[in-house]
Amino acid sequence: MELTLSEHDREMAAGVHGQAPALAMRILTHVAAADGALRFIDITSAHVDSCLYHGEAGLDFAERLAATGGRVAVPTTLNVSSLDLLHPDLVHADDRLRDRGRRLMAAYTAMGGTPTWTCAPYQSPRRPALGEHIAWAESNAIVFANSVLGARTDRYGDFIDICAALTGRVPETGLHLDEHRRARVVFRLVGVPDRLASAEVLYPVLGHLIGRATGTKVPAIVGLPPGVPEDALKAFGAAAASSGGVAMFHAVGTTPEAPTLEAALGGAAPEQVIDVDLAALRAARDELTTHLDGVLTAVSVGTPHFSLEEFRSLAALVSGRQVAPGVEFYVNTSREVLAAAAAEGTVHTLRLAGIDIVTDTCTYITPVLRGRNGIVMTNSGKWAWYAPGNIGVEVAFGSLIDCVDSAMAGAIIRDEAVWSG
Repeated sequence: MELTLSEHDREMAAGVHGQAPALAMRILTHVAAADGALRFIDITSAHVDSCLYHGEAGLDFAERLAATGGRVAVPTTLNVSSLDLLHPDLVHADDRLRDRGRRLMAAYTAMGGTPTWTCAPYQSPRRPALGEHIAWAESNAIVFANSVLGARTDRYGDFIDICAALTGRVPETGLHLDEHRRARVVFRLVGVPDRLASAEVLYPVLGHLIGRATGTKVPAIVGLPPGVPEDALKAFGAAAASSGGVAMFHAVGTTPEAPTLEAALGGAAPEQVIDVDLAALRAARDELTTHLDGVLTAVSVGTPHFSLEEFRSLAALVSGRQVAPGVEFYVNTSREVLAAAAAEGTVHTLRLAGIDIVTDTCTYITPVLRGRNGIVMTNSGKWAWYAPGNIGVEVAFGSLIDCVDSAMAGAIIRDEAVWSG
């Protein structure tokens, strides 16, 4: 069977509704044909990753769409950019990057995108519901939407994301379909100490391990404690989407499409069952560290962007303390969360401690860090995985408490007891 277009789809492709949606629809038609889709479906929202400047092609494409009257057809949020417009002095970029970054941001806002500039659109109260079809780009947003919210998005990358936003349509394929959402691989936690099982540091490490083992398959995890917080699921999904290509996971007993393992598997048998013990977790943790012996120059947290609850936790940890001389401490977050945290007073507590807040972007993709000759510590599996290649730094991974204690001491401190049997 071949792809069937609705009358409205054909009108868009023919240019009846303008040049920009015509180009977008023609691109989406080729994508649909390559994926073997039979039809297009409506979406209720989009999240665009293309607003992060990677080169001239992305800027040319966006400015062409904007210049020909492109306007988004559904509510559309915008991912992180190359600049921090609220704190411009934090970004150490040359004039060319600043110019290109601003132009790209302007093109997407001109097309009706909401200038959220965050990788975590799900932290807004305005987020999709269970079963809602959306077109989200940004790997951690994709995996969170599919897994934690139970919304339905396939993997949408640069250019395809804005095409979906301009048309309000996507091919009915991939994770929009029931058959592709069932778990294929089951991971069972075995013999993990209670202290580690209840610690936030478990989740980025477990996500890193599972991403490496599953690639793009949908995993199910058995043995997590009940009531896993959203921030832990966020850290897990981001790490799994970075070390692998995980776009959906099932935490049995926690995520909405996995009340039981049988439900997560869709009634089928798993292709593989993998036991995860303490030794495997320790090995995965060590993969996220490139260096432990050396000078600590910076700490970076908030990848994905910090939530309001994470601000509260960090403020409690740093209250009355001071970051050591020579150590930079950055929190990456969204404008919306920053405003809420400022209203509560937690931002003031962090600034008194010597912590800088980064918005609109993230320190592993934008030149923010001043000192790169030492070691940067993080509690993010995603940051630890990407930063060495992206910005050329040595990384030490630890918990949020480890990061705070290290920043205050000016040297790397990690609680090894939580990783002991």
